[in-house]
Amino acid sequence: MTLSEKKQKVSADEGSMISTICHLWKYMWPKDRLDLKLRVLAAIGALLLAKVATTTIPFAYKGVIDSLSNTSENPELMLGIAVPIVLVIAFGVANILDSGFQQLRDMLFARVGQHAVRQLARKTFVHLHRLSLRYHLQRRLGGLSRIIERGTKGIETIVRFSMLNTAPAIVEFIIVSSIFAYLFGFKFLLIVVGIIVLYVVFTIRASNWRIAIRRKMNESDTEANSKAIDSLINFETVKYFSNEEMEANRFDKSMAIYEGAAIRMWTSLGMLNFGQGLIFWTGMIIIGIMSAQGVMAGEMSIGDFVLVNTFMMQIYRPLNFIGSVYREIRQGLADIEEMFLLLEQEPEVQDKPNAKDIEITGPVLRFENVSFSYDEDRKILKNVSFEVPAGKTIAVVGPSGAGKSTLSRLIYRFYDVAQGCICIDGQDVRDIKQKSLRDVVGMVPQDTVLFNDTIGYNIGYGRPSASQAEIEEAAKMAQISDFISSLPKGFDTPVGERGLKLSGGEKQRVAIARTILKAPPILILDEATSALDTQTEREIQSALDTVSQNRTVLVIAHRLSTIINADEIIVLQGGEIAERGKHKDLLAKNGLYAQMWSRQLEANEAEEQLRKVKEKQL
Repeated sequence: MTLSEKKQKVSADEGSMISTICHLWKYMWPKDRLDLKLRVLAAIGALLLAKVATTTIPFAYKGVIDSLSNTSENPELMLGIAVPIVLVIAFGVANILDSGFQQLRDMLFARVGQHAVRQLARKTFVHLHRLSLRYHLQRRLGGLSRIIERGTKGIETIVRFSMLNTAPAIVEFIIVSSIFAYLFGFKFLLIVVGIIVLYVVFTIRASNWRIAIRRKMNESDTEANSKAIDSLINFETVKYFSNEEMEANRFDKSMAIYEGAAIRMWTSLGMLNFGQGLIFWTGMIIIGIMSAQGVMAGEMSIGDFVLVNTFMMQIYRPLNFIGSVYREIRQGLADIEEMFLLLEQEPEVQDKPNAKDIEITGPVLRFENVSFSYDEDRKILKNVSFEVPAGKTIAVVGPSGAGKSTLSRLIYRFYDVAQGCICIDGQDVRDIKQKSLRDVVGMVPQDTVLFNDTIGYNIGYGRPSASQAEIEEAAKMAQISDFISSLPKGFDTPVGERGLKLSGGEKQRVAIARTILKAPPILILDEATSALDTQTEREIQSALDTVSQNRTVLVIAHRLSTIINADEIIVLQGGEIAERGKHKDLLAKNGLYAQMWSRQLEANEAEEQLRKVKEKQL
């Protein structure tokens, strides 16, 4: 399905409106929820009863007027006084029943509507986690959150208005039109139908014109929110360069576009409302003149005059609803079309129909002639082959851009290889269910990002079913338990947005602890200490050595001192294996690895000298 075809399926465009509402109907009539279906039927029953009560109101009003006229003309008929009193009571009761059944309808349908909103919101959230890493790297977080927020609100609007307002209005039109034709003839009916048709046509045309303005408004809103979220996420960077004013100007520029679109939106709404009022009240004047002439000609009673005008006022309420309903539905569709396009986005990496759970015996991790590129014109990996034996540690090193971190992304199947295969115990990872694969692989990344929750929650994230005792044991093994104990709230200490309340070393220990808790048979250490100072690196390394015991480990290293004891070291350059062997053997070759080692020794010596100078100054 092409993107344009997807947009036609769920779109705010006029031709797609009905198909979009039909597309939403399955959420209002869920197959597996008999209770909700019964609520829908009960709501429809309450709707029909409300319309029956509504229809009797003008007749009761007419009866009151006519009976009072008769009583005033014949005061000797004392029994006639009881008739208008009864009719007044009937008029009041009919209004009470109308209001009561309408509120009952709304109460019955509330659970149906909110269930639909919840199901679609959950479906969107789950779908976002199914989409590929490539998709998320291309989208802005702030814009994505705005699309979902507007989409869920738009769904609620459509569900509420389409069921609770459109259906009652249509029923009322049919009833009133039939009564007008029966009681007053086709001349009155033609005027009523003409008013309705003109009103609806004008509303549709004007609302269609306003959709383009709404889309522009949504685009600028998404852009402004993206800039705001991006700026706040990078709060420290903004401060580093004193660019608060520049960020404010970027945000204000987007808001200025939103302001212009919003002004046009409200201006067009005023024009739409005035046009609707002009059409209806012009028709009302014509109907009023015709009914007044009927009274003067003796063809209609005063009660008939009141009846006609009461029915017209009753028509105005649903007619006004139809106008606002169509407007709201169109705006709701404009709000949700991006969200539904998001739902139509196919994940780049998907499980095969016959995918199985992984079976671990070693595990042995093997790359066989793997080639991969993010873009077709630039290959990242070229025919890379190596094996990580069960229980062994293999290290991958190389200059920046050599393709080291791409290895871990391919193991996790964030992307699929272009050529060759990655196997675990002889099973191609593309034939394995993604969840099953990721359950057996653990990761300690270079840049640990924590949830804005407690330390205990972030450690427990490695295995949500773990007990508090297991979480504490994992913290102890990661050598962070003493630090946690020193905090007033201990494991209940909040870590802040992205863990910014913790230092780099503390965040890394939390990452190690949750990986220990997960207890995966395969472990990936993706430059886990490269961003730390030498002293912190040494402390972290001992924790990493603990977590690596008896596991199949792939180390993607920046600091070579951390991998000198690896069972094999693979040197990547330009996406290809340039050298491989043990630490001593590679030094003896005096090649690329030896050059990297020499440069790091110099850097370490310079860092050590700088540390000593600072100690003397203190």
